[in-house]
Amino acid sequence: MQHELEWIERQALVDLNRALAGKAVSLGRASRALDGAYMSAFGALPASAIVVNRTIGLGLDQPADDATIDAVLQCYAEAGISRYFVHLHPEAEPRDLGDRLKVRGLAPARAWVKFSRGRERAPAAATTLAVRRATPEDAPALGRIAAAAFDLGPAGEAVIASLVDRPKWHVFMSAWEGKPAGCGALYVEDGIGWLDWGATSPDYRGLNGQSALLRHRITHALDLGCRLLASCTGDEVPGEPQISYRNLTKMGFEPAYTRRNMAPPKTG
Repeated sequence: MQHELEWIERQALVDLNRALAGKAVSLGRASRALDGAYMSAFGALPASAIVVNRTIGLGLDQPADDATIDAVLQCYAEAGISRYFVHLHPEAEPRDLGDRLKVRGLAPARAWVKFSRGRERAPAAATTLAVRRATPEDAPALGRIAAAAFDLGPAGEAVIASLVDRPKWHVFMSAWEGKPAGCGALYVEDGIGWLDWGATSPDYRGLNGQSALLRHRITHALDLGCRLLASCTGDEVPGEPQISYRNLTKMGFEPAYTRRNMAPPKTG
């Protein structure tokens, strides 16, 4: 199952890049596939935009040799991207892949936990916010909410906005008296659903909106016949509220595995 969970996340990241192809120049897009891995790279976004500046699948479908590793790092360097994540799946080869990245200047960053769930119905999630499917008219407002929540900068508002009318994406939103309050996206392919881009405007936090958005996406995915659902969030860190982690487990997701991340050291 682990390979399926990585596969669906990779497919969603690839399709997001396709959705942004028309804005490749303005976003500094330099993404590409290489030996089973996919390097998502947007040089015009700030260094904090690691949710889109990251490489998935390195060493998973086939062992990553030194030439492949160097090509990944060179891609980011040429795009002028100073901060990015390279995901290390527990089964990635060679087993010393993390050490090879350390030699090249990368260091361990916060790990991400991959979650999964089956076809169990989602529990109730009461909220005073209204939740519905987003329309193209909602896209600009949702783009602003997601870009702020994920530190994508103003140019990054195009990211989730571009997904609203994509065939395999299903974007939902929460609202307060008609005003957009939060968003969440679902990507579906081959019976697997990937839940991503959950964000709430600071003015509307604490209203259980993200749990409600999770519930709506889970229900929608099950209605579409999905047999497996997946998502991820940062590993537990002492002293942090871990809201996303708790929301996922509350909605029936269970941790599947922890994926290490390597990244260039932070500067400034």
